[in-house]
Amino acid sequence: MEYILGIIILVITLIIWGYFLKKKHFKEIDQLEAWKMEIMNRPILDELSKVKQLNMTGETEEMFERWRNEWDAIITVYMPDVEELLFDADDYVDKYRLGKSKEVQQMISTKLTNIETAIEKILRELNELVGSEEKNRIEIEEIKEGYRTIKKNLLVHRHTFAKAADPLENTLDEIVVVLKQYEEATENGNYLNARELVLSIKNQLVTIQTKMEIIPQLLLDGHSSLPTSLLELKDGFTEMREQGYSLEHIEFETEILRLETELEHYNNQLDLAETETAEKGINEIYDSVNLLYDLLEKEVLSKQYLIKNEDLLKDSLEAFAYENDKLKAETVVVRHSYHVTESELSAQKKLEKQIDKLVKRFQLLSLEIADNTMISSVLSEEMQGIEAILNELKVEHEAFAEKLHALRKDELQARGVLQDLRKKMGDTSRTISQSNIPGLPEKYRNLLAEAKESIEDVQSKLEEKPLDMGSVHIFLEKAIASVTSLYENTEVLIEEMLFAEKVIQYGNRYRSRYPAVAEALRTAEQYFMEYEYERALEVAASAIEKVEPGYLDKIEADMEEVLS
Repeated sequence: MEYILGIIILVITLIIWGYFLKKKHFKEIDQLEAWKMEIMNRPILDELSKVKQLNMTGETEEMFERWRNEWDAIITVYMPDVEELLFDADDYVDKYRLGKSKEVQQMISTKLTNIETAIEKILRELNELVGSEEKNRIEIEEIKEGYRTIKKNLLVHRHTFAKAADPLENTLDEIVVVLKQYEEATENGNYLNARELVLSIKNQLVTIQTKMEIIPQLLLDGHSSLPTSLLELKDGFTEMREQGYSLEHIEFETEILRLETELEHYNNQLDLAETETAEKGINEIYDSVNLLYDLLEKEVLSKQYLIKNEDLLKDSLEAFAYENDKLKAETVVVRHSYHVTESELSAQKKLEKQIDKLVKRFQLLSLEIADNTMISSVLSEEMQGIEAILNELKVEHEAFAEKLHALRKDELQARGVLQDLRKKMGDTSRTISQSNIPGLPEKYRNLLAEAKESIEDVQSKLEEKPLDMGSVHIFLEKAIASVTSLYENTEVLIEEMLFAEKVIQYGNRYRSRYPAVAEALRTAEQYFMEYEYERALEVAASAIEKVEPGYLDKIEADMEEVLS
């Protein structure tokens, strides 16, 4: 029974599944049917009727017939095929041949897509044809007006175009011919060809207009401005040669001949209204002319620079050589009093050699300037190079002179520091004397001896000849450290002495009651008498702390009041 029930449920499930699957396929077929009807209902014939408003001859007639034939084929051949395939797809679904139905549906979709593509092509070509006719009709009037304006300007201002007026006029005559071709193409229904002619005429008019705008200025440049500039250059070159300038490096005559030949060529191009070539060439000639002006001007400015700065540089070199001689003599004097390192002496000698070499270099330059056969710009660059090196040597000279002066300054500074250290030692001695300290422990006496010895070492180094400031600084740093340590230890020593004395005095109250305290105080007093104040303080404080904890805080407070 359960087995039969399972079969029944399975059959019902398959029936329901088949129902929904068929429904899905029928829906897809309905969509293809709707797509087919949408294509058939398109107003293609209405669109084709627009062409009948044109001249139905030539390419217009040919294109119209082709479009109509293609549409007829779509309606009478392709669409019936689609209709038959739609019936087949329905039939396959009814018979549950769903895979076959899906295959047919794919064929229908491909055919409808191809039909859509064919229709879009027809409409695109149709719109292009109709649009061309409309654009041609509008733009041709603008073209004719533009032609008349250009023709009028050419006649009125013909003199400003010189020989270029004839080729410009020939181009306008060619446009008239193209206009006639346009009219013939339009009358014959060849609107696309007419469109190409319209665009061609527009481009020609733009080209002519551009040429007419720039030709007058190019004529002025090519026949007046540039020839004048070239003549001025030749006159200036001749005058500079007569004044003794060396100008062979410019190759002036060759360059001028080249520019004159090119200018003649571009003027001929301009007479033919070939403005693009002429404009580019004339601009390049302008660049070359400006370069020649710059080269000649550079030589003039270089000559002026040489005349202006030769004596100044000579005086500057002589003055610097004199200052360096003074520095050399000063170095000899300083070496008797101070130690000068070998590297510093080597730098001074190197500086002296560089000055001699620079002086000789300037002397050679002066001879070349006097000879007046060398290129002025080359000589000017050489002079500027000498000036640059001279300025560098001056910096080195100043740096070495500053080192020499610093030696005396360092000596005075060291003597001043030594004097301060002696004063600090005196202050330390007075502090010890005023503290009424019974005596000095051995450790402190060693610090005192070390501080005195370090001061004597510095004094000894300062009395050496030649004076080695490097060694002086080393011994001076040691003396500063020693005196500072002594000064700090003096304060600690006095504090320890006074503190130990106070603690021992305070502990006397416990001598009779605590034998251990009495014994510790006797030991502390012995250390005190031997000037070992730190040890005396440690022994006494430790003993009293045991019988009276915290008493040291009170004594420290009392000590701070006394010391303050």
